[in-house]
Amino acid sequence: MQNLNRGLVETVAAIVVFFLGIVLIIFTLHYFGVNVIPILAVVIAIAPLWLPSILFYITFNEWMDYVHEKFMFKNGRSTVRIMLPQEVLKSPEAMESVFAQLNDPGLGYNHMQTFLEGKHNLVLSFELVSIGGDVRFYANIPSGKRNMLEALLYAQYPGIEIHTEKIDYTGEIVWNEDEWEFMSFHMVKKKDVHLPIKTYIDFKHDMQPKEELKYEPMAPMLEALGKAAPHERFWIQILLKAHRPEGFLKSGSLSKSETWEKKTQEAVDELMQKRGKAPVMRDEGGIEEQGNNPMLTASDRDTVASVERNVRKYAYDVAIRSMYFTKPGKFNAGVMGQMLRSFSAYDIVGQNAIGVTWRTDFDYPGLSDFSGRRRTQFKKDELKAYKMRSYDARDIKGGSDNMKTMSVEELATIYHIPGTSVATPGLSRVETARKEAPPNLPIGNLPT
Repeated sequence: MQNLNRGLVETVAAIVVFFLGIVLIIFTLHYFGVNVIPILAVVIAIAPLWLPSILFYITFNEWMDYVHEKFMFKNGRSTVRIMLPQEVLKSPEAMESVFAQLNDPGLGYNHMQTFLEGKHNLVLSFELVSIGGDVRFYANIPSGKRNMLEALLYAQYPGIEIHTEKIDYTGEIVWNEDEWEFMSFHMVKKKDVHLPIKTYIDFKHDMQPKEELKYEPMAPMLEALGKAAPHERFWIQILLKAHRPEGFLKSGSLSKSETWEKKTQEAVDELMQKRGKAPVMRDEGGIEEQGNNPMLTASDRDTVASVERNVRKYAYDVAIRSMYFTKPGKFNAGVMGQMLRSFSAYDIVGQNAIGVTWRTDFDYPGLSDFSGRRRTQFKKDELKAYKMRSYDARDIKGGSDNMKTMSVEELATIYHIPGTSVATPGLSRVETARKEAPPNLPIGNLPT
């Protein structure tokens, strides 16, 4: 409600500023001796043509924010804790299937559903949390998708347990600088979205090697989370929104964007334009011809192959928010850096990587934030956004932390149910394997 009220105030302010600008222009013209009466008469006469358009552009985004927030609250959200099973014999491809089934871009919405009901792609949040070294897996999703997520996880991971949290774990921390010191980071793909990160296929997990031979890409991150001290908290939030093309008006946007499939194909075509001097060929008459075949390096061929495999899968627009909390005076940059550096397990040098693109701090605070007010406001906003599972890019000029498109293959590599090769002490699992009742049990009342 606070966001809606602020949006209403901003809209009214924009309208007031617009009309004040017109008054200022008229006053300036009058000051220089220009007869503004005929001009004003023409402007008023054609007002039915330009005024609705101006008001539409001023109020459109605020209206869409209102109906979107209304739709979001109508759907509600649920936080579920995922209890890891004793044994995991499947590769991350199982989690890829879960993400693919949850992918709903909402392409069937009509104009009434878009503009009046506010239907849009709701954010899914998959989270890794360390509470004093106790490592937990969470998901925060629209309440209507809770049963679906539970069914998908049970289908892929026998022995897993899903518990709905009555109280969200984020309720432990409220804004109080005397109680908690923290930093927040935005992490996304650092290069073009069509270039994939290292995935479980690159780690050969799709070949189903023995558990003890697998390299678990999540192991460094889980180990860093497990080393948190009792007074420390780590929150890692992977925010997903099903990727869809932004069409004019139909999607609730005044801008138009292309799908990542088209952008990827353009990037591949550009790469294929790298042509070298091909070997000379002779036809049957002995005439020499210069070949015109693309001469790609081995690295280029691997890149094209991985890009084309990646783009054939379902995709999400993704952003990662990482937060580190500790008691005042106990800030440990080393353990925080270890957690952030664990994302380097997915880097492909020269291709793509996941890294920090924004943080609640400044390189030169004396120049950028002399009073410290901006830093404090950033922290308040980030804590609130994490709890609401919302995301706003902070790098407005550069756009470096805008949500980036990732395939379900990439997502499943970053977030999946790890196997028993991960022996992090703080990573708890279900104590006993759950078994189904025998199918031949007698049914009916006991004899008396």
